Amino acid sequence: MQQVSITTNPKIALVYKKYPALVIGKIMNLRNLIIETAKEIEDIKSIEETLKWGEPSFLVKKGSTIRIDWKKSKPDQYGMYFQCTSKLITTFRVLYKDTFQFEGNRAIIFPIEFDIPEKELKNCITAALTYHKVKNLPMLGM
Repeated sequence: MQQVSITTNPKIALVYKKYPALVIGKIMNLRNLIIETAKEIEDIKSIEETLKWGEPSFLVKKGSTIRIDWKKSKPDQYGMYFQCTSKLITTFRVLYKDTFQFEGNRAIIFPIEFDIPEKELKNCITAALTYHKVKNLPMLGM
């Protein structure tokens, strides 16, 4: 793994503190998977952790924004959100229809008690973090 500079908006800590105890470990696991995956991608030198729509969001050059969140209105699940105008969820749905649950064309949804298949999710994260390089490849190069 390579060194990746992480810039974190200080306001994001307040969002993480608002998650229930049952959820915070799950959300932090998603955060760690995104950062770990970024470190495995040669072209990524920095990642910005910020807030978009009040949700923890991760941005890299040549990538598509990834957001993570848990919502009070759906307490038994949490998710990883992608730009709905991208080909990301459409592609993930084809490749991982039996692995993940999806919400429209914007999210992979995880039931609270679900054990995340990390290899498959890291493939999805890689596609998002390199989206502008792979968007014209068949199946995003996956």
